[in-house]
Amino acid sequence: MNNLKITIIQSNLHWENKAENLQMFSQKINALSEAADLIILPEMFTTGFSMSPEKFAEPMEGVTMNWMRNKAAEKKCVITGSFIALDNGRYFNRLVWMRPDGTCSTYDKRHLFRMGDENGQYNGGQKKLIVELNGWKICPLICYDLRFPVWSRNKLIPGGILQTENMQYQYEYDLLIYVANWPEIRSYPWKTLLPARAIENQCYTAGLNRVGIDGNGIYHSGNSAVINAKGEIISKINAHEEAAETITLNYDDLVSFRKLFPAILDADNFEIKND
Repeated sequence: MNNLKITIIQSNLHWENKAENLQMFSQKINALSEAADLIILPEMFTTGFSMSPEKFAEPMEGVTMNWMRNKAAEKKCVITGSFIALDNGRYFNRLVWMRPDGTCSTYDKRHLFRMGDENGQYNGGQKKLIVELNGWKICPLICYDLRFPVWSRNKLIPGGILQTENMQYQYEYDLLIYVANWPEIRSYPWKTLLPARAIENQCYTAGLNRVGIDGNGIYHSGNSAVINAKGEIISKINAHEEAAETITLNYDDLVSFRKLFPAILDADNFEIKND
């Protein structure tokens, strides 16, 4: 299996200004010196964490989707991040997984941040998304989802690297992603839960958070990080700074660790039931 190169872009955002944000991210992406398989942008990267979906929501063939499609084709890589989507008269905080061939998959944020009235303005998602890139299985989630470990819990599916008495298993995913607008005042949970998700799911975990002050006066310190399955931070990006970093994820290292310490074989079975 090939290694995977991911680029995280930790950036300030222009409050509720789609045109400025798209221009800014075009410049940041164009300035990248190293090619990647995947570029990760923040949650609501065109607006910031806005609770005015009636003003800023876009259809699935709107400006943001066209921009993502063009940039993915131009850079020959996947681009992901979330924006405010309008779909069948309802609003969603929707992550888009845009491939260079113009096809995409989507994930609607399941856990809506009630302390910011997100649950009063948006509809929650019901399905987790698992996508494949260069043979890697990837699970992208959004911000507040980080606090709910059951939703992200990795599981075994048939076929793969782990052998039991009766059959072989593989992990459902290899990389867990969180795109976020996570305030600095709660940075300790962010910095604590990202390694926890990596350790308990025996996967790489990438948390990409914005920096700067939003339109509500809330400061974000970034603290973006890429973490290996042992819970070790393997990225070097600094908090409080606008920066981009490309990190190579080593698949052989991941498989070796999973074979050496297959704790998932003793995990509890459970089923999530949607309301």
